[in-house]
Amino acid sequence: MAESFGTMLRSLRHAAGLTIEELSHASGVSVRAIGDMERGASRGPQRRTVAALAEALHLDEPRQAALSEAARAGRPRQEAPAPGACEPPRGVGDFTGRDRELGLLYDLATRTAEDTDAVVAAVSGTAGIGKTALAVRAAGHLAELFPDGRFYLDLRGMDPVPLDPGTALSRLLNALGVAERRIPADEDDRAGHYRALLRGRRCLVILDNAAHEAQVRPLLPAEGPAMTLVTSRRPLAGLEGVHQMPLAHLAAGESAALLRAIVGAERAEADPGGVARVADLCDNLPLALRIAGNRLQSRPGWTIGQLATRLGDEGRRVESLAAGDLSVAAAFALSYRQLSASARRSFRRLALAAAPDFGAPMTAVLAELGPDEAEDALEELVDLGLLQSPYPGRYRFHDLVRLFARARLSDEEPMTDQRQARRRMDDWLLEVATVAGRWFEPGFGAPPAGWSSLVELDNARQAQEWLQAEGTAWLAALRQAARVGEHARVVEVAESMHWFSDLWMHWGHWPEVFELSSAAAHAAGDRAQEAVHLNYLSWARTHCQGRYDEGERTALRALELARELGDVRQQGWALTYATWALWGRDDQNSLETGLDHARRAAECFRQAGDPEGYAQAMLSVGNGLRRLGRIEEAVQHGLALLERLRDPAFGGTPVIVAHAVGAALDLLSDGYFALGRWQEAADHYREALVELRKRPINRATAQTLTSLGRALVELGRREEAREAFQEALELYEASADATRAARVTAELARLTPITTPHTTP
Repeated sequence: MAESFGTMLRSLRHAAGLTIEELSHASGVSVRAIGDMERGASRGPQRRTVAALAEALHLDEPRQAALSEAARAGRPRQEAPAPGACEPPRGVGDFTGRDRELGLLYDLATRTAEDTDAVVAAVSGTAGIGKTALAVRAAGHLAELFPDGRFYLDLRGMDPVPLDPGTALSRLLNALGVAERRIPADEDDRAGHYRALLRGRRCLVILDNAAHEAQVRPLLPAEGPAMTLVTSRRPLAGLEGVHQMPLAHLAAGESAALLRAIVGAERAEADPGGVARVADLCDNLPLALRIAGNRLQSRPGWTIGQLATRLGDEGRRVESLAAGDLSVAAAFALSYRQLSASARRSFRRLALAAAPDFGAPMTAVLAELGPDEAEDALEELVDLGLLQSPYPGRYRFHDLVRLFARARLSDEEPMTDQRQARRRMDDWLLEVATVAGRWFEPGFGAPPAGWSSLVELDNARQAQEWLQAEGTAWLAALRQAARVGEHARVVEVAESMHWFSDLWMHWGHWPEVFELSSAAAHAAGDRAQEAVHLNYLSWARTHCQGRYDEGERTALRALELARELGDVRQQGWALTYATWALWGRDDQNSLETGLDHARRAAECFRQAGDPEGYAQAMLSVGNGLRRLGRIEEAVQHGLALLERLRDPAFGGTPVIVAHAVGAALDLLSDGYFALGRWQEAADHYREALVELRKRPINRATAQTLTSLGRALVELGRREEAREAFQEALELYEASADATRAARVTAELARLTPITTPHTTP
């Protein structure tokens, strides 16, 4: 009887005078693998392993040939597989993109070896994302690394009854050369036999379209040189020791390249804009792109622009993305059918959400679920690739999936149910927005005792985060309320945003909010509220848009209404808002008119007994004097105002008066700076910052920091100046104020010394 490989290896190692550890070091084969071979646990190692051992043992050709023959004899005999058993499907010649993923798979494949744990990679993603195409491409790309074969099995995970693990194992064993009569009847025995076969074979197994972890787990080898590549619409996060590879939509450039590859370079180059437009309308989804390309190929008379026009109709886009038996809608429908009833209802009704992303509370309102049920439904949708979760607690659709959800809603729910769901969502959004906005309103603050509405608004930070996260959603609800004539509600919501708008000035939608509210007040015949909200609108046009002429005209319209009503306080505010608009024009006449407006506003506020308004008007007087170059007068005015504001008898809301004190200190500092009194300017800027941070408004704080930095530069305190400029830059960037951020960046650049290279004469 021929000597076994293990016995021969042990004899040769002893003859060479080597321990297992020394042979391992010399050959690069692990100690465990050599031990398994010598004990007979591994009877037929692969050629490269035998060659490494022979070289380390310095065997001559006859002994090397004998060792190789013993290894071949130890390998299990393979019966011929069934014709075509588990052959990978045909790949596509125009496969485009996924270079990163193919590179990662190649790296994993090169790590496979018989003395390591088997490598498993799981590719996951939504319907039509190209999981199978990537797997088949990888099979060709990695062919030379797997000389013992490449095998493919569709697990039919989206079918009503997916392929069971026992049947899957039977097919894989048959493909590996095991005759039907020798395949064990018991599923566990099949799995063991399958793992044993793969322990000695360097092959690639593709398990496509997996349903869930329980289906896949019995099909995974424990060790050896094989690599298993699993694809699934679910992330299969429960699988242990698996390299997860979620697929994203293609990049815009890759999408355009795929379309060009399908329709031909000449046709694509004739309309590159149309190619980009079609790619965008296809949401950069590979299946949709292939269908669009195939449709163009089958219709030579169509231009790419004509297809783009057809796809531009949102109501028919998903249905239009069909060619032969390929259909985006059908691909999404397979996932949709896998959902629980609550997840399907959530999916449909989330199509009503106007915002690009949403959370569990809104889902609960729309789908009439409890908070935990809503979160479970959302996670189920993420698992099947119908939603994305870009960060914890937030979810979003891809465009084509949203359109599919909208179609499901239209087909499956009566219009009355849709309207009721939309109404519940809008009512909830506007209620929460009002309560959150009032956190920043003097006289309100925390929600009323006992109030709850699926979200936590226990402090101003939570309120601000909710208002910003759901800004698109509550604005859409406000628009809807305006469309249906809910005038009082529109005014109430906008009123609750008055003070908060200062903190989120860069949002960009405040002009619309206050246009809606002033129009609602007008439609309701409430002229007093119309004047108030015209003033808010003037602020938005001046400070958010820089449309100074419109800002002035809007304030003067508010002034006219206030005069007709005899509302002296609102006249003061209208004159103040008009002053701010005039400053934007920055010409002599505008500045002088603004100064006159400010003085008249101060008198109005004095008559109305409004200390907070009076403080704002007097600050405007001081700023007007400074802008007109009357610096000494502005400084004296600032000192007098500061003394008055600090008088306990002045009155007013403490936090608002503190902000006015900060602004007065800032005004005084500007005067000292203009007079070249740098130290006094710096000291007062620092005092101003203490007060301004009690109610921080990014832009105001950043302006003071910038001025402080300039004063410190004049004092030669460059490092302190750098710190002030850096903080100002961060605040401007947080406020998306690119213009002012660029100015501060320039200030920082001037602080960096220009070094001249030293040259030796």
